[in-house]
Amino acid sequence: MNYDIFNGDADGIIALLQLRLLTPQQSILVTGVKRDINLLAQLNVQSGDKLTVLDISLEQNIDGVNLALANGAQVFYADHHRSGRIPNHNNLQANIDLDANTCTALIIDKLIGGQFHLWAITAAYGDNLIAKAEQLSATAGLTFEQAAQLKELGTLINYNGYGAKVEDLHLHPAELYKLLLQYSSPLDVISDKNSPFALLQQAYQTDLDAVLNIKPTYKSTQLTLYILPDTPWARRISGVYGNLLANQTPSSAHAVLTESGDGNYLLSLRAPLDNKHGAAEICRQFATGGGRAAAAGINRLPIAQLPEFIATVEAFY
Repeated sequence: MNYDIFNGDADGIIALLQLRLLTPQQSILVTGVKRDINLLAQLNVQSGDKLTVLDISLEQNIDGVNLALANGAQVFYADHHRSGRIPNHNNLQANIDLDANTCTALIIDKLIGGQFHLWAITAAYGDNLIAKAEQLSATAGLTFEQAAQLKELGTLINYNGYGAKVEDLHLHPAELYKLLLQYSSPLDVISDKNSPFALLQQAYQTDLDAVLNIKPTYKSTQLTLYILPDTPWARRISGVYGNLLANQTPSSAHAVLTESGDGNYLLSLRAPLDNKHGAAEICRQFATGGGRAAAAGINRLPIAQLPEFIATVEAFY
């Protein structure tokens, strides 16, 4: 049995997209909302199974990886999140790069010799690696308009992955992946009026208009913090809005919190773009926190711990 296991954001979807455009195969798709990263726990792996795992932390999935290897499965793993100790096993091919200026789709891009390079650039834009994506766009000879189109598409694919549950999303990430797999180039997605592009474009603008009416709850030199209501649109826009804020004020950290209705916040943290480290380190100090150097989150931050979170961010930066 073949399993394709991937994060439901732009990076995870496009990393798999590149691989399957190059080497099509029938597989069981395992994915979910962006924060659903403990995906290997869902599997019952048997000897001879082949697992392709993309854009989810190896550290968070180490038990599932070890079990799969012990059961005789082959595991291909590519990621840019915290990995922990990487098992030394003949059936594991690990491609881990923790550089803050890379993403999983760019790791795959290198492995396959840039055969679907425009898709990799789209993923970099979607993962908010704007400077890196613009550099790659210029090197690839893209026009300003083409680069802007890839940026918008990457943002929209990433936007679709945010939510507390798949019902919050406009398209299940597995469905969005299958729709995008019809296109060898992201520019073809944009030009096709029947592609998911138009749907996500309109939905994103509606959610963005709503969030722009909300004022920051807290603001200092080191941190600007927003609290969004317990609604599907707020959960959808939270991560991409954090990226937007980070690009507008690159010297500051930004936190976007969404009320969960159970005494907790769903939190997204963006490190200052001028100092792209520390986000995961900060969030891991709280239960259910994790992520990477430039962008991280906490799945359930108790409301009472918000002052502690603010103090932790400000002390770090």
